[in-house]
Amino acid sequence: MSATGTIETFDVAYESFTLKGDFHPSTSACHALILHGAGASSRATASRSGLRPALQARGVASTSFDCIGHGETGGLLQYSSVGSRTRQAEAVIAAQNLVHPLSKPLVIFGSSMGAYNAIKLTQTHEVAALILIVPGVYEPAAYDVPFGPQFSGIIRRDRSWADSDACAILSEFTGNLLIIAAEHDAVIPLEIPDRLLLSARKARSRRLRVVAGADHQHLFPLLSEERPDEFDELMDMIVDCVHGSSPRP
Repeated sequence: MSATGTIETFDVAYESFTLKGDFHPSTSACHALILHGAGASSRATASRSGLRPALQARGVASTSFDCIGHGETGGLLQYSSVGSRTRQAEAVIAAQNLVHPLSKPLVIFGSSMGAYNAIKLTQTHEVAALILIVPGVYEPAAYDVPFGPQFSGIIRRDRSWADSDACAILSEFTGNLLIIAAEHDAVIPLEIPDRLLLSARKARSRRLRVVAGADHQHLFPLLSEERPDEFDELMDMIVDCVHGSSPRP
């Protein structure tokens, strides 16, 4: 039980799978979709890191779900791909049985691989605010390749991310953009968030925050546990982006 209501779970059918998700209520109508990353990530990651509780406390409700091969949804990763993850998110957005409807236009958070899925969703949905956390991007050749050795071979090619379509997509984005990067990210080169920010020339607002001393896996836990003042400052920046009050640089 939270201060603003009970966390509610839901199921969404996708192909032969059942996507497992949940809704964290809040005190306003603002309601964001949160997409998790790859590896051991799941929808629980944003709760453990302190992000979803902090959003809830600041009046932003959130919906998140476990992609195929992750969390309670389970299944083998080989039945999924980066492209499938985007389509899974589209199924959740379109689902009629969501506990509560998402804000329209959408507010989307994406972490790591989920950031690329979030960027791709701007091609098919109206998105008011996009918050990209330690964002990974991928070249088109990897998009629909099932997770496994072939996919790994493509993305491990030196600077394969430089051939991504992410910057071209963001060049057409007209909402609010906030990119949060980690100073010591061994997974995502800082050149990626820099390029993404520069590409978003039509964005209503665009900001990049590089968190000093943070790495790819522990950005929010580092701030919430060790630097609470900085955590609050970053959450204020996030809420500004969500509500459209970030200043244009």
